[in-house]
Formats: sequence, C-alpha cells, structure tokens
Amino acid sequence: MSVNKFAPRKFEDFVIVDDVDARVGWIRVKPSGVLWAPKGARKWFGVDLATFAEFMEKKGKLQRK
Repeated sequence: MSVNKFAPRKFEDFVIVDDVDARVGWIRVKPSGVLWAPKGARKWFGVDLATFAEFMEKKGKLQRK
C-alpha cells in the first residue's frame, strides 16, 4: 500500500504593489532562480541564483534581522 504525501511547490509568486496598492508586477522565486514580470507583461525576465546572489552582494543594502 502506498503512502500519500504533499508535493513540494515548484515556485512561489509574490505580487508587487505601489503605495496606492496598484499592481506593479510579480516576483517568482524558484529553486533555480528568480523571475520578474512587469504589470501587463506576458513574458518573465529571470536570473539564476548565482547571478542574483552576486547582484545582491554588490548592490543590496545590508539588513538586520
């Protein structure tokens, strides 16, 4: 007899809104990279995790927990 299990998510989507809650675009986080789609776009722009990590270390602001 097989055991049922939960399938892991393949990605997580987040809607980005401005100060008046108007949609600006979407961020999709995947195990292999990060994708961005502006409002109204039908295509996603993406980078792999190594490129994203390099960008964040060079351009990102150090955060406190």
